[in-house]
Parts: sequence; structure tokens; C-alpha cells
Amino acid sequence: MELEDDDLHQQRWLRVTSLLKGSGARRVLDLGCGSGGLLQYLLREPQFEQVAGLELSGELLAQAKMRLERLPAACRQRLTLICGSYVEPHAALVGFDAAAMIETIEHVPPGNLSRVERAVFGALRPGLLVLTTPNHDYNSLFGLAPGEFRDPDHRFEWTRDRFCDWARGVASRNGYRASLSGLGEWHTDLGQPTHLALFERKE
Repeated sequence: MELEDDDLHQQRWLRVTSLLKGSGARRVLDLGCGSGGLLQYLLREPQFEQVAGLELSGELLAQAKMRLERLPAACRQRLTLICGSYVEPHAALVGFDAAAMIETIEHVPPGNLSRVERAVFGALRPGLLVLTTPNHDYNSLFGLAPGEFRDPDHRFEWTRDRFCDWARGVASRNGYRASLSGLGEWHTDLGQPTHLALFERKE
């Protein structure tokens, strides 16, 4: 069931691309790249000399490859697609300037979040990481019942308080600074439909 409109998807991709570009990054990772929505925006930016997409689903990775085949060859030459999970460490992906995790962490079983933290923040350690995930507080505005998730494949969805606690805890434990905001239409009591965290590694 598709609850969010295309405008919100576009807002995420544009905002994340802008944040990554503004950081000065040259080598960027899309962790959990899905069908390549963000990758097509990243590859249009000449600043990004190397772009890598990591995705566990072979089906989604095939969709990403098909989507990105429409881009000019010069763009595609800067891209590497990898089938794998960011729950596991990947030595080849260490040392990238920046990374994104867009609407993907909510698909991870909660018991694996500590493994995500070790693999991404402890091992990959990008200089900057932008993460978005649904704001569960906002779900009533989509007509969902209390406790109901936006997608049946979501393993959890964080409230604003829970997201804040997780993001600041991860940052503190791994030598990052966390800046929290959101995306989408603002509601006085419920916030915005999408959480956004910007993690900057302390030097």
C-alpha cells in the first residue's frame, strides 16, 4: 500500500543530494539503495566522482540497474552496484567521504540494529551520513490505526522521541555529531512525516 506521494519521495532525494553535495564529498555510498531512486540524482552531479549502491535484494538491484541504464554512459561509469547488506562489514566500502541511508533502516529487525551500528558507524565510518526513516507519530494523518506501520515490510517505525534517543546514542558511542530535523509537511503536534538525521564524524 502506497501511503506517501511522489512529492515526498522527491523531497527526500533532493534534500539528501543537496546535503551530500554541500559536504564537499567526492565518493558517496547509498546503503540500502533499493531500486536506485537516490542514485539517479547522485549520478547527475559531476562532483561525485565515485558512487556505490549497496542493496540486499537482487530484484531491487536489477530494477536499479534498469533505471540507471537510461543515464548517459559517462554517469554510469562512476557507479558500482553491490549485492549485500549493511548489517555486515564491507572492507571495500571503507573510506568513503559520505553515505546515505534513505528509508531503509526500518526494514531491519530491531535485534540487528546493534550490528548496523557496528558495521556502518564503527567500521565504514563515512565522514558524513544522512539517514531518513518514517516518523511513526505522523501515521494517524495517513489514516493508520495506532501501532500500524506504513508498509507491511517495516519491522519498526520510530516516534520522534525514540528516533532522537537512537540517533544521539549512536553518535555519542561512535564519535559523531548528530543534527536532527525532518522532511515533509509540518504538523504542530505530530511533526513531519520523515525523520532526518545528519551524522558528522568528529575529527
